[in-house]
Amino acid sequence: MSDPILFEDTFTINSINAQKYDRVSRLECENRDKSVTFTLDVNTELYPCAVGESVSMAIASTLSLDGKEDSRTSWRDVSNGEPSLADDYDYVCHGKVYRFAEGTEKDTMAVFASFGGLLLYLVGPYSKTNPLRIDHVYLLMKK
Repeated sequence: MSDPILFEDTFTINSINAQKYDRVSRLECENRDKSVTFTLDVNTELYPCAVGESVSMAIASTLSLDGKEDSRTSWRDVSNGEPSLADDYDYVCHGKVYRFAEGTEKDTMAVFASFGGLLLYLVGPYSKTNPLRIDHVYLLMKK
């Protein structure tokens, strides 16, 4: 089978905006070489974050370790007690990529995804963001 990971990188949290909602904060993050940035709404009651922390973020097409396509309606049913990608991460969301746009700089692309209303806006080089051109994805994060 194929590798389920479509995108993976380590980021530093530059700012956290927690003013609008009680349990949701908007993280602004960038990777080490500043080529990829993302803005993400996170349930901070489940996954507390602090400015300056380093987080590893992955986007996958499935939680199956062998890359086998999910046929279930809920991500919670995917593993059936078997090991999955979710076992290695602290925060997992299932969502939909709903839009792409040209980035502000040459050869960059912006990806928009929604995870039950929690939004992701990721901008990076076309070579890193192009694999995200699928409908449903899993967002996985760990510190």
